[in-house]
Amino acid sequence: MIELIPAIDIIDGKCVRLTKGDYATTKVYNEDPLEVALEIESYGLQRLHVVDLDGAKSKHVVNYRVLDRIAGRTSLKIDFGGGIKSDEDLAIAFDNGAQMVTVGSIASQKPELFLKWLDAYGSDKMILGADTRDGFISVNGWQEESKQELLPYLNDYIQHGVNNVLCTDIHKDGMLQGPSIGLYKEIMTAFPDLHLIASGGVSSLEDIRALDEAGIPAVVFGKALYEGCFTLKELSEFIIDNS
Repeated sequence: MIELIPAIDIIDGKCVRLTKGDYATTKVYNEDPLEVALEIESYGLQRLHVVDLDGAKSKHVVNYRVLDRIAGRTSLKIDFGGGIKSDEDLAIAFDNGAQMVTVGSIASQKPELFLKWLDAYGSDKMILGADTRDGFISVNGWQEESKQELLPYLNDYIQHGVNNVLCTDIHKDGMLQGPSIGLYKEIMTAFPDLHLIASGGVSSLEDIRALDEAGIPAVVFGKALYEGCFTLKELSEFIIDNS
């Protein structure tokens, strides 16, 4: 069954969501991300994707205290991303309770550093963040475009041992118009053993079912949950029905 991973995006210590990565579209859903995390855990979900949007913009980890509170008060398996640009940032993430980290910009801009981390921490703790717009990799909180094409980019890192990839179609993110199933199927066809985490566009349980039926291993979602497109209770029932 597809792995369900709710997301908590953080700005100024608050749980927020953006649309297409645009900080001007910030909408606050809860003043305390810990409350959200505790509720997620109470319905039987086991994973959490935490994104430090301040960190992504500032290019260093900012909201580590929020991570520490969530990790200290829940048993959720947390992957953390946003602003991890240095050895110090990586250490801060793990020291404050992250069990995995998602790294995007550094992998694109300083591949030798990412490969050093991959070797030091192991592939089970490192998620390659592959944020894409029109088939090319985007970096630094989606504020900058690269000239790297998605599939060759993934292939290179998979050859170096990466087995966890979080792929976000930026055009879909926060739009509640359905995920890019065709894109994810293309990735899985090219790399059938990859643990691919789909991100962007989920608007309903039907979208999650469609991703599951397409053989996508995992999905991250946020706005659909916060906007009431489905509830944590419904997600809990989905897990039970499909287990």
